[in-house]
Amino acid sequence: MAQGSKYKVAFRRRREGKTDYAARFRLVDIDKPRLVVRVSNTYVNVQIIIYKKEGDETIVSANSRELAKLGWLGGSKNTSAAYLTAYLCGKKAIAKDIDNAILDIGLKSPIKGSKIFAALKGAVDSGLNIPHGESVLPEDDRINGAHIANYAESLSEDEVKKTFSKYLERGIQPADLPKNFDETKNKIDGAEV
Repeated sequence: MAQGSKYKVAFRRRREGKTDYAARFRLVDIDKPRLVVRVSNTYVNVQIIIYKKEGDETIVSANSRELAKLGWLGGSKNTSAAYLTAYLCGKKAIAKDIDNAILDIGLKSPIKGSKIFAALKGAVDSGLNIPHGESVLPEDDRINGAHIANYAESLSEDEVKKTFSKYLERGIQPADLPKNFDETKNKIDGAEV
C-alpha cells in the first residue's frame, strides 16, 4: 500500500495568484491570438499574444504610458486610459495584419463595465474582431470621461481643486476631459503605429 500525502501542490504561478491554468489551457487550445489586458496600480497593459510550444510570443504591445506622447492628459489607469491603450494596441495589430483575437482577462473577475471591458471596446473599435456581448461594455460617457466632467461641474471651485488636483497638475480641467479624449483618439488614428 502506497503512503504519502493525499493532496497535490498547485503550480507555483497558481499559488501566487498569477495564472488560472484551466482557463489558460482553454484559451491556448483555440488557434487565435489572445488580447491580454492587465491593469496594474499605475498603468494599463494590452498585448496581442500567440501561443507557441517554446513559450508565448508577444506580437503587439501597448502601455498607457504611451498615451502621454499622443497628448493624453488624463490618468494612466482609468477607464479612458484602458480604452485608448487597447485602441492603440488594436491599430498596431491591424498594421501587422492581425484582424481577430480572443479576450484573455487572466484572474480578473468579469465585471460589467469594468476597465477590462473598456479595453475590449477600444480593441473592437480599432477594427479587431473579438467575440463579445454588447451588454458587458461600459457606456460611452464613462469611456470618454463625460461623467467626470459632469461631476466636476457640480462642484465648487475649491472642491474641484481638491478632488481633481492631479488633473490640474497635468494642465487639464476636468470639464475638458472628453475633448482631450477625442483629440488623443484622433492622434492615434493619424499616427504611424
